[in-house]
Amino acid sequence: MRKNRRMYLLAAIVLVCAAGITALLWMDRSDRDEQVNGQRNGDQTKVMEDTPSREIEMISSDNGIRIELEEGTLTYEVRSPETLRVHFVPKGAEMQDSLLLKPEDEQDGFREDGEDFEVTVNLDAQPMKISTSEMTVEIDPKTYRYSVYDHSDKLLVQDGGSEVFSADAFQLAYEGEDAFYGFKGYSASDSSDDLLLRDGGGYITAGQQGGAGAPFMWSTDGYGVLVDTISGSIWMKEGAIEIDRLSEPDLEYFILVGDPNKIMEQTAALTGTYPMFPKWAMGFFNFEWGIDQTELVQLVDTYREKNIPIDSFTLDFDWKAWGEDQYGEFRWNEEKFPDGSSGKLKEMMDARGIKLTGILKPRIHALTEQGKYAEENGFWWPNKSMYKDYFSRRNVNDVNFALPEVREWFWTHTKPAFETGLVGWWNDEADVGYDNVQFMNMQRAMYDGQRRDSELRVWSINRNFYLGSQRYAYGLWSGDIETGFKSMAEQRERMLSAINVGAMKWGMDTGGFKGTPQPENYARWMQFSAFTPIFRVHGEQDEQRQPWVYGEQAEKVASAAIRLRYELIPYIYAYERQAYETGLGLVKPLLFDYPDDPNVRNRVDAWMFGDYLLVSPVVEQGQESKLIYLPEGTWIDYFRGDRYEGGQEMAYALDAQSWEDIPLFIKEGAIIPTQPVMNYVGEQAVEQLNIDLFPAQQTTTFELYDDDGRTYDYEDKAYSRQQIELTGHTEGVQIKLNHPDPDGTYTPSYSHILLQVHGVHADAVEMNGEQLDQVSEEQLEKAGMAWAKAEDTYGEVTFIRVEAGSQMDLTLTVSP
Repeated sequence: MRKNRRMYLLAAIVLVCAAGITALLWMDRSDRDEQVNGQRNGDQTKVMEDTPSREIEMISSDNGIRIELEEGTLTYEVRSPETLRVHFVPKGAEMQDSLLLKPEDEQDGFREDGEDFEVTVNLDAQPMKISTSEMTVEIDPKTYRYSVYDHSDKLLVQDGGSEVFSADAFQLAYEGEDAFYGFKGYSASDSSDDLLLRDGGGYITAGQQGGAGAPFMWSTDGYGVLVDTISGSIWMKEGAIEIDRLSEPDLEYFILVGDPNKIMEQTAALTGTYPMFPKWAMGFFNFEWGIDQTELVQLVDTYREKNIPIDSFTLDFDWKAWGEDQYGEFRWNEEKFPDGSSGKLKEMMDARGIKLTGILKPRIHALTEQGKYAEENGFWWPNKSMYKDYFSRRNVNDVNFALPEVREWFWTHTKPAFETGLVGWWNDEADVGYDNVQFMNMQRAMYDGQRRDSELRVWSINRNFYLGSQRYAYGLWSGDIETGFKSMAEQRERMLSAINVGAMKWGMDTGGFKGTPQPENYARWMQFSAFTPIFRVHGEQDEQRQPWVYGEQAEKVASAAIRLRYELIPYIYAYERQAYETGLGLVKPLLFDYPDDPNVRNRVDAWMFGDYLLVSPVVEQGQESKLIYLPEGTWIDYFRGDRYEGGQEMAYALDAQSWEDIPLFIKEGAIIPTQPVMNYVGEQAVEQLNIDLFPAQQTTTFELYDDDGRTYDYEDKAYSRQQIELTGHTEGVQIKLNHPDPDGTYTPSYSHILLQVHGVHADAVEMNGEQLDQVSEEQLEKAGMAWAKAEDTYGEVTFIRVEAGSQMDLTLTVSP
């Protein structure tokens, strides 16, 4: 049955009233006498005083109201303090499994025993009420229509439909001039003039060529709506939202209450979070079309000789025996890659610290052994005829990944390439002529197969996104984009609007897929891409995207951007863990953290990179000054050290000749771990972790996180996590390294932590009440645990070197 629905207790008791309508309430066993006004101990039935023909029966378990109508069953159920589930099942409806939602018993934030939160149900109120700490739901006892209020009794959204319930459509009403987001992103060729705001509406679609979509929309006014459907449309009018043409036999949707971060977390609790990518995927990728083994080795060796970090090389059509019979789509091309099928190429790349990934297509050659097998077993996409492949010029057809047997067959024949060297999947072209979930199901084949047969984490990138895909280690890239500054600038709203529908792991063909970028365009694009979730370059056939191709200055700028990315790996990897836990990723639009600031309502020129860095890349040619808006608070220039008060726009000077400057700002209160730059992730053990701290008057936190970076052992608590708290005050600074998570079984490589407290020259430093020794900056590394003070880009700085993995309170005292 769909979503593993729980059987309702006492389902055999049905009270038939004159109007043919019975309302059923189920609640937790504990404290119900106090929570429901007027209920007597032992009562199972309650009669509404003003409607004596209707009876309400209490059923233990879960939190909500179930109403039996002549046309079906209507349910209002609390799933978390911020989440209301609305569910209408027409009589006789045949339930189906949901591709959007996780199984019901796996949905985070809801517990059968109700221990995680309290729910109060008041049937005597007019209207009836269901309340949590974060919301109140009022339900009209005559029409069964509802209104949702936040914790301050502000009306957010109301049921806006008629008294006739339908499974394929519903309406909502709202007050005010709410700003709406989500719903859809942009394909590569779409006009993106609307930037992030969504007005008017349209069809719910995953889109093509970089598109992202979801049956999900939300407002900075404090609410969102998530619908369980794989197709449909959303129309936004003044004061009304109409959602129709839904695909499922029942109507199920969720009202989500809170700020954007909370709405995204609740959406992930229902639809799933991201499994963690391998740590090497935090680094830099070179994708290439038109390459063989000789060139691959030469390019990798050039990266290493130049000390330009890189972790992965991704191969296009070239790796496979495309067009050959006997499963050529899944085999190494032995002419181009003679050492591929033996595994020797993998050994060569492993020795250089390179992970190989490769392209996959949803089509196979029809007049081959594998094509005949697909034909005989009904594997083809419904009602689709053979067509000519643009690359092989031979007849192909597309397989239907919705079929479990197709997914198993596809993985079985790809597995030998995985075992001999390909450790990630570039799924391409499953977005044209299919439904919204072909790409999801294609990657599902790879994820389910690899997880069953290997301990190595799954990595993938795909050309569109539909909500729910994230459960299968699913990245998105923005399609076959043009080169040039205009195309580069348009990638900002493409990334941020995709994130607004839940596609947190996004990347692009840096440099542009079509055409050859000019050196300045390439250099600035590399700076941009270093601050996206997936950092990669790619171009069309025989196009080169290595930094040294574009001249000395572009190489210098691009290499610096790559090295900065590698320095920030510990910071970036902490947000990889966050995406697994909460669904929130590394990059966020400014409106996530500043929803009440009208200046960021539709702004795409800057975004948050983690919680403590704001980046505003240069996307115009020859730009000498850039207007940058910084939200409220104090911000510090990452490279120049200048301090700015937020809440205003400023002119930021740029070097239009060298292209070396990146507008990057540190939020006061920041805690930013870094490590030495390496040629690839894990090249050497990190012996000392450096942590930059920028104290603010309020307490800020950051969780240090690490694990083996390769396997799924983190799901069984093979991790290390430790929270840092930072507080600045007039007498000095307080730093707390809380006790590492006692459940974690992983020990990081670093034995020491160097705390770099900026803006402070301490007079004394205490650790757990004992004075630490002061030494010179030069002596600090050999001093064990001690402190020193100096000057740096940001002015005064105090260095404190401590042992890793211990709980400690540090107090920095400064003179008045």
